[in-house]
This record gives sequence, structure tokens and C-alpha cells, in this order.
Amino acid sequence: MTALSTQPWILNGFAMNVAGHISAGLWRHPDDQAYRHTELDYWLHLARILDQGGFDALFLADALGPMDVYQGKPDAALRHGAQTPITDPLLLVSAMAAATEHLGFGITVSTTYEQPYLLARKFTTLDHLTKGRIAWNIVTSVLESAARNLGLAQQIEHDERYEIAQEFLDVGYQLWEASWEDDAVVRDRDRGIYADPAKVHPIRHQGKYFRVHDAALSQPSVQRTPVLFQAGASSRGRTFAARNAEVVFLGGATAADIRRSIDQTRAEAVALGRAPDSIRFISGVTVVTAATDAEAEEKYRSYLDAANIEAALVLFSGWTGIDWSAYPLDHPLEYIETNAIRSALANFTRIDAEKRWTLGEIARYIGVGGLHPTFVGGPQKVADALEQYADAAGIDGFNLAYAVSPGSFEDFIAFVIPELRRRGRIRERPAQPQTLRERLQGQGQQRLRSDHPGARWACPPS
Repeated sequence: MTALSTQPWILNGFAMNVAGHISAGLWRHPDDQAYRHTELDYWLHLARILDQGGFDALFLADALGPMDVYQGKPDAALRHGAQTPITDPLLLVSAMAAATEHLGFGITVSTTYEQPYLLARKFTTLDHLTKGRIAWNIVTSVLESAARNLGLAQQIEHDERYEIAQEFLDVGYQLWEASWEDDAVVRDRDRGIYADPAKVHPIRHQGKYFRVHDAALSQPSVQRTPVLFQAGASSRGRTFAARNAEVVFLGGATAADIRRSIDQTRAEAVALGRAPDSIRFISGVTVVTAATDAEAEEKYRSYLDAANIEAALVLFSGWTGIDWSAYPLDHPLEYIETNAIRSALANFTRIDAEKRWTLGEIARYIGVGGLHPTFVGGPQKVADALEQYADAAGIDGFNLAYAVSPGSFEDFIAFVIPELRRRGRIRERPAQPQTLRERLQGQGQQRLRSDHPGARWACPPS
């Protein structure tokens, strides 16, 4: 099949600061080293290979509570290392940035359990230290355990979490874009003036959820606002993405599901005054590859042997907010309204009308690659499959998850990247490092595009 376009893809490594991310129980596989996620050297090695391999960013997921929906307790998650325990991803970035030149870093942070004034400072600091290579993956958090441990009696309702998130972003835009003029920092030694107070403006925000009086605490960084990633696929999540996102991370049971979601999000963005190309769309995949198709299939079988059904059900319970321990493996899935990731269940029930999934089939599907598709084969077979999937879904790139880490990334770089580079799917490394926004949107686009709603807060040139 011939690709419909030959533009370079956005290519992110997809990981989490855990022993077991989205493949269920594969920490047991002898080739997996993700158990070393508490060691800085593990992350430095991963960042370096992605940087040298031509990846655009390392996309780090996060969660703020244990996976305890399954059986109503965290025991199974702890036994199987299913995203529990978990360590803070934000603290890894400055070290990884120092070890790399081009790689960006997309960090997941929840608007439900942060304060915009403090988070604005954190991202500005990282944007300074990385010279503009920071992105924020905006989430609202789905786990009841996070609510319970972070001061709430119960999880805030799904749609209200997005109302909070929107006001959070509105405050962030004012802090990043409006509170410091470009030439506010003068560093005038003769007059003894570091910053001109007349060019630093309090935002005086008084909203329903947040009150922030002063200007940002930090002077603006090169990107000001970090690149904005978002992964919500519910109706309310799409509306939020249409208004705020620069890159949307989508999942779906089929490429047709993803294309439908892209069309809906893009139409909403255009209705808000944004250009049709203002949002880039990526999807998750796992690739198992080797020098030949046969070797890749053998490797894949070894991963399936290490996967664990109960670990998969722990993950699926956490993602959907439903305790699947109460159901037999032959139970057919039906859509149930929950307060968690609604698309995770809908993708396999009411959206994908072609298949009636049972719980056991879901668990086996999740075993290697989670809810995303898994492609197995040698370089040409995988490259063909990625191109066909990207064309069918209408996406601009991929979050590449791993079966084992860092081995899945090393294999992809050794076997698939040369083939993708030959096909024009990998960006050439620029002579000089770029900001992440420039890397994704073009040379010179360091700040929000003029059609982005956050850009209306930008200080006019002095």
C-alpha cells in the first residue's frame, strides 16, 4: 500500500516512572529493565538513545494514586507491578535534558490536584533549563485513590474536572503570556535595575475555582507556555482539546474510531477560530521488531508468555473505573457510564460495532501493548503497518510504547528507524537545537500560534 503522504511523523517514546507501564506483568521478562526506574542512569540512557535515534520527545505518563479499583484494594497492582509503585516524572527532566540536545519532554500533570500559580513556575523553570524543550500533557485524573489521598472525599465529576481544567489553563495563559513583557528583564548594572516593575503586571484573576492576584513568579522562558498535549477523548475532553491542545494523544479500537475523533475535534477547533492544521494528532502503538519477521514473532511469543491476565485486569479496572474482578472472563463487555477514562471502555463496546469483546479477550489484548495496537515484524513489515495505520486514522505520528524497556526502543531504533528515515518519516536533526514547538510546528514558532486562544493574552511588543 502506498502512503497518502510522506510528511515526517511526530515520534515520541511513551513511558511512565514505574516498573510496569501498559504491558501487563512484563517486568518478569528477562530482557526488561524497567524495574530500574528509580535509578537516574536508566532514564539518562533512555533519553540518550531516543535523542540519537531521531525521536521528538519522551512522553511520560503519570498517576497520583495506586491502582486499587480491581478488588477494591491495591494488592494485585502491587503484586504485579501494575503502575504501582510510581515515582514523580517531573524531577527526571532537568537531568535528562542535560544529557541530550534535541529531545523534548512531555510531562503529565493533573489540573485537579495542582495550583496554577505553582505549576506555572515549575514548567517555566523546566523550559528555561531545557532551552524550550518542554510540553505539558494536561490530564484531569481518573483514580478515586488520588482523590482520597489528596484531600477530596470522592472524585470530582468528569465534566466538572474539565471546567476546573479550563479555568486552570486560563490562569496559566495569563501567567505565562501576559504578566511579564518581553523586555521586562533589563539587567541594567549601571542603574541597579534587574527587572522593570512597570513591565510586570499582576493578573488579578478571580474565578470560580482559582484566585491568583500577582504576576508569574518566574521571568518568562523561551516558549513561555509549554507545548500543550492533551489526551481526553470523551465529548467534554474533545471540547477541551479543541480549545487548548497543540497535540492530541488519541486511542481507539480501530483506525476508523481515531479518524472520527480527529474529525470531531478539528471541527470544534475551527468553530473556535483555530486553523484546521492548528492541532496535530498522535496515537499509541507498541512495536515488537527484529531483523526478520520470524525473529520478531519469536520475540513477541516470549512477551505473551510473560504477560499476566490478572495484571491486565488491574490496568483495565483502573482505566475504566470498574472492578472487573467481579466478572468472569467470558463476560461480554457492555458500556457502563463511569467517572474514569470513558473512552477506554467505549472503544471496545459501543464504538467498535464490529466485535463483541469478552473480558478475557480484553485481558489478553492488553497483555502486550495495553489498549493500543501492537505491530510485530521486521523493519519493512512494521514500517508498512505504521504507514497504513497512520493513513487510515489520519494521524500525524505516534507515541511508541514498550513491551520491555529499554529493549523495545533500542530494537525500534536499530531496525525500524532506518527504514522510516528512508521513507521520509523521521525529521532530520537540525544544525542547531530547536525548541519543541519549533520542532513540531516549524522554525521560528517558539510561542503559541496567533490562532490559539491562549495567544490573546500575549503582551504586545514594547
